[in-house]
Amino acid sequence: MVRFGLTVVRHGETRYNKDKILQGQGVDEPLSATGFKQADAAGLFLSNVKFTHVFSSDLLRAKQTAATIIGKNKFCKDLEIKYDARLRERKYGVAEGRPLTDLKAMAKAAGEQCPAFTPSGGETLDEVRERAKDFFEFLCQLAVEVEQKEQEVHGAASRSSGTSEEQSVFPWTNHCSQPGLSSDNSGTSKILDANILVVSHGAYMRNWIGYFVSDLKCTLPANLTKSQLSSVSPNTGVSHFIIELQSGSRLEPEIRCVCLNQDSHLVDVGAECVAQKVF
Repeated sequence: MVRFGLTVVRHGETRYNKDKILQGQGVDEPLSATGFKQADAAGLFLSNVKFTHVFSSDLLRAKQTAATIIGKNKFCKDLEIKYDARLRERKYGVAEGRPLTDLKAMAKAAGEQCPAFTPSGGETLDEVRERAKDFFEFLCQLAVEVEQKEQEVHGAASRSSGTSEEQSVFPWTNHCSQPGLSSDNSGTSKILDANILVVSHGAYMRNWIGYFVSDLKCTLPANLTKSQLSSVSPNTGVSHFIIELQSGSRLEPEIRCVCLNQDSHLVDVGAECVAQKVF
């Protein structure tokens, strides 16, 4: 069995986020001062997590967030960040660079509602989901290859030392609804073959998580509401998943959501740094 951790973080705030203007792919804004503070806070929150791989959207706001988070990490300061266009925000076509209210007006005029409405030149939700599915299958294959390489080099006994132990590095038990995730029923820490950080965008992440839940039957925290599940993550909101792949079965992963869009790391930053949940 292959087992890996997946931590997904939304980029920090930009001035367009604050002003509720759609960025999509065509508006490549940098982080605002508040956005950098949020990224610093997320980096401190994740500073003890030993990541094995880091991926980011190739849009500037995500790249800056990923670099800031890794720069705060105690183990991974030199880890290469790989940029992937599959992690870009949903493309909003003619609505990019315009207020969110304009998108809603376009949808109303077309007899539709957001987020299902697709403006001219934009991506449909199905197209975004296909991008997310393709990237996730790539991650599953990556985890399988890491485990196979480990087996070839060290043999089965290597899992006793492991790539990453949840118990020693993960902050989730203090912030999430499922304590005790760091150990099994015998109290033995569970080993991860890979531990992956992904930095992406609000609408993309909502669609990706929807794919996890509807298509892959992801297990959710017991106290999660439907409203929380359908909401866009706040800027630098953190979600964490554990994925298990049975031998030879990349297409049928078992996924457990440990945290969804949690932003407790922003409390000490100040209320002004908890940005609007705008896609």
